[in-house]
Amino acid sequence: MINKVDGVTFRQMVIEAAYAVDTHKKELNDLNVFPVPDGDTGVNMSMTINAASTQLQTREYNSLSETADTVAMAMLRGARGNSGVILSLLFRGFSKKVRGAQDADATLFALALREGVEAAYKAVARPTEGTILTVSRRAAEAAIEAAETTGQLEATLESACLCAHTALLETTDQNPVLKKAGVVDAGGAGFEIILKAMLTFLRGESPVHETISQEQTSESPFDVFETEDIHFTYCTEFIIERSGAGSPAQLREYLESIGDCVVVVDDEEIVKVHVHSNDPGLAIQKGLELGALDKIKIENMKIQHTQKLVQGTASASSAIEATVPSEQEEPKDYGIVAIAAGEGLHTVFKELGADRVVDGGQTMNPSTESILKAVESINADVVYVLPNNKNIIMAAQQVQPLTQKHVYVIPTRTVAQGISAMLVFDPEVEPDVNVQEMEQVSQTVRTGEITYAARNSVFEDREIHEGDFLALLDGKLVDVQTQQLDAVRALAQSMHDFDGISYITIIYGEDTDEAQAQEVGEIFSSELEDIEVSIIQGGQPVYAYIISAE
Repeated sequence: MINKVDGVTFRQMVIEAAYAVDTHKKELNDLNVFPVPDGDTGVNMSMTINAASTQLQTREYNSLSETADTVAMAMLRGARGNSGVILSLLFRGFSKKVRGAQDADATLFALALREGVEAAYKAVARPTEGTILTVSRRAAEAAIEAAETTGQLEATLESACLCAHTALLETTDQNPVLKKAGVVDAGGAGFEIILKAMLTFLRGESPVHETISQEQTSESPFDVFETEDIHFTYCTEFIIERSGAGSPAQLREYLESIGDCVVVVDDEEIVKVHVHSNDPGLAIQKGLELGALDKIKIENMKIQHTQKLVQGTASASSAIEATVPSEQEEPKDYGIVAIAAGEGLHTVFKELGADRVVDGGQTMNPSTESILKAVESINADVVYVLPNNKNIIMAAQQVQPLTQKHVYVIPTRTVAQGISAMLVFDPEVEPDVNVQEMEQVSQTVRTGEITYAARNSVFEDREIHEGDFLALLDGKLVDVQTQQLDAVRALAQSMHDFDGISYITIIYGEDTDEAQAQEVGEIFSSELEDIEVSIIQGGQPVYAYIISAE
């Protein structure tokens, strides 16, 4: 019987958990109440934990502390969607509790679960019960009680699983939306799957998996550029145990002078460092000024790239994205990163002044890593980020502790809000003033959307069939119709009582043409008096029309 979790055991527990979530991701997606095709919970949780699994398969990890730290950092950078971010925070808190430990007995393991829960709760502005937060909290409480009573690791994890299952079933009654749909919380279900997979491995009841599905995990395949395009040969990573008088800010400034892709994360007692350079020794020597070094890893990226081309595969953990500042790019006072899906919307945001547009939105929530790389690629110390989707805001916020830049996340929940925020941006004022102005104007924008139902469901006492057209206003369901123009008309009529609306912008998607959009514009003009209508080609997937009312 295994009664302590060391680095080797925890490594495989995480890999098994990732395999299990990947296997059940469609079931988790189907638990999502709203029938709109989105970056669903199952996909987001799978890709988040897959980031850790991929990293763990690159080499052996001995101590629990080292393994847990690797998992936490990989999941933090790979987190997608709110469920993925919360999951990464659960593992991040766990890693902090076991830091420095070679292994963990039942008591330490249970306490680490609880610290993960505390980290997740602290990160959520308004925690809602009946979610993954509730399930993880109840599981941790049960684990602590079992550890104190039995002192056995297996019994502790088994108790956590049983309580997680009970708590998951109760989420239906705790959340009115879930109760109407008659389902449990998808994020909570994903967390239960993770705990069960870990317990199954601990008992020796599961086959050992070394690989899992990696679909859509690699965002930048190696074959998009030549080996000669790699200007810095060595990827160097290490952790500094803080003891010296050096400054992380000064270390970052120095590393930027000798290389690129610099990440210096100051995390209480330790500093995590990543840099691409041609002389790893210089980075290591400078790091010693801050304290003792640990977990030093140096890889030759040109050799890696050549091997990957030969193999015809690309690893998400080592893929190099060409997002570092161009040598010709002049330093700026500020930069702007926007997130949007669709070539037309990319163009709109760039024309409004965005330096980088990260591809993502409803169908695929970008990872924290993708947003971080966009932020780091701008030659400015101040960067504003516009998520433009409620499920991307938390992932964007996780960029802040991963960079030395001053990152301001404007919590735009829709593309329409993001465009309005860009329009009021003033390069001459201080960041705090811009943040306030951009947030205020975005909150005045009303966003309508026309999309389709991806599955049969019952939502807000409405029976919805796959393929029905849905009219949404500020994220709420207005009407369900079998004909798209009927849904458009219902949306326009729902705006009758808006005060002060004088301007309508219709952004049409990839499966819609301008003539169809003009017809939609005529409906809005006839239903609403004295308004000006403009039409923009957005090219976004899933949503045939996004309507901004101002």
